[in-house]
Amino acid sequence: MSTREVMIRHVEPMEILSVDHVGPYMQIGKAFDALFGWLATHNLLAANMRMVGVFYDDPGVVQEHALRSKAGVLLPHPLQTAVTVSPPVSVARVKGGEYAVLRHKGPYSDMRAAYQWLYGTWLVQSGREAADAPAFEEYLNSPKETAPAELLTEICLPLA
Repeated sequence: MSTREVMIRHVEPMEILSVDHVGPYMQIGKAFDALFGWLATHNLLAANMRMVGVFYDDPGVVQEHALRSKAGVLLPHPLQTAVTVSPPVSVARVKGGEYAVLRHKGPYSDMRAAYQWLYGTWLVQSGREAADAPAFEEYLNSPKETAPAELLTEICLPLA
């Protein structure tokens, strides 16, 4: 197992353009495809967009077919003000505040173990509590341009 390091970071509140996904978290790529198709149709694709996945349910408690998540992008500020949103895209808000951030390197399919460690080991030992808000992931590179072993994802756990 690789060494894991958690950073505590203040995250500014974010408004993201998002597409809802219900079902297994590993299938959120379909929602990202729909989102990027919508962005392309509206001439909003930009190199400096931040890609974010927001995850609302605990897969240890909620059945896989009912898991709720959102595939999202944070657009650069000049574009944010000029966007008229239409289905399947909506605007979602990500809570600001303190987050425990764990950087994961490797395939998305290996992230379950990182989550289990973050919630089951780090959070328990840290003396901190999770806030009543969803965790989110920020994708630092793209699976379309990056080998699975080189994917970088920040798992962001909101703290109370």
